[in-house]
Amino acid sequence: ISVTFSETMNTTTVTTNTSDTSCSGTLQVSSDSFSTCVKMSSSPSVSNSYKTFTVSSSGNLSFSTTHKIRVTTGVKDTSGNALGSQYETSSGFTSGGLFVVVGESGNILTSPGGTTWTKRTSGSPNDLFGVAYGNKTFVVTGGSGVMITSPDGITWTSRTSGTTNNLWEVTYGNGTFVAVGETGTILTSSDNGISWDNRTSGTSNHLYGVTYGNNTFMAVGNSGNILISDNGTSWDNRTTGTTKNLKGITYGNNAFVAVGQSGNILTSDNGSSWDNRTSGTSNQLEGIIYGSNTFVTVGESQTVLTSDNTSTWFARDSGASGTLYGINYGNSIFITFQYKTIYTSSDGITWTSPSNGTTNTLRNAIYAE
Repeated sequence: ISVTFSETMNTTTVTTNTSDTSCSGTLQVSSDSFSTCVKMSSSPSVSNSYKTFTVSSSGNLSFSTTHKIRVTTGVKDTSGNALGSQYETSSGFTSGGLFVVVGESGNILTSPGGTTWTKRTSGSPNDLFGVAYGNKTFVVTGGSGVMITSPDGITWTSRTSGTTNNLWEVTYGNGTFVAVGETGTILTSSDNGISWDNRTSGTSNHLYGVTYGNNTFMAVGNSGNILISDNGTSWDNRTTGTTKNLKGITYGNNAFVAVGQSGNILTSDNGSSWDNRTSGTSNQLEGIIYGSNTFVTVGESQTVLTSDNTSTWFARDSGASGTLYGINYGNSIFITFQYKTIYTSSDGITWTSPSNGTTNTLRNAIYAE
């Protein structure tokens, strides 16, 4: 965060707060109209012949939040002239989004850009499988019905789901969170994950994936099960033409795409009728996402497949050495996981592995902005 003056400044008069969140010092940054201010990591650094002063926050700025900068009349130039009146940016700047990654043993990591990761305290020892973001709220689901929520990805609160079944996945759409899991479990919440209602799915098959697109919720599971709902409350079963277990589903480019056992890929433009596509692999596909005009699916034996049309799929080399689990897209990058390793890619073709510092298996991710 930099401020440039028109005159050469007396550096001793340009100060900021480094000890707490009070609005002290002559250079201040705030997201709440200066009721509190961002704590900075150190005093301002100087450049541009003592005209430009740069400060850095002691931690990550709140994601997708508008911040304003204020310079008080306490600043002076080298001639001793003070600022004529207090300056405050009118529109400010908005911080970027946030990745949240979940995994085994209650593991949660966050990153603003997908390269540097910070471990967070989830408050749960259970394995975490699903994560979604909507209405300024993160919702995470896990083993034995675990449900936790957060407004910022940092502080997490345990919620009562009403079930002890494993909850494999969660999504958000039309003001509603929908979680799916063991033995056909479907839960919905319209109050940001605080309270949950159990819905009748009409199946006892495990449900592993759920997505929202084209004003429709779609869930997939064992034995080729696909369920469809326009509100998350009432669900109908669709015929898919396969009995293979389906592990993931996404929506993009006006199409639903489901993936699963034995390299199965199914596509549909309406969720009612489904076409079986040739994937070129017999490996189980664990997850799929759409981003940057590309579908990317991942699975067993480090499988990565990409397609720009849902019909033709190309095998890619991720550099991994085992099963890749969840995949998501945000901040112009794809992100997936093999054991404790994170892999990222801008195009789904070339992959890199930034360090994350965890020893636990990672399962899923979401990007919020």
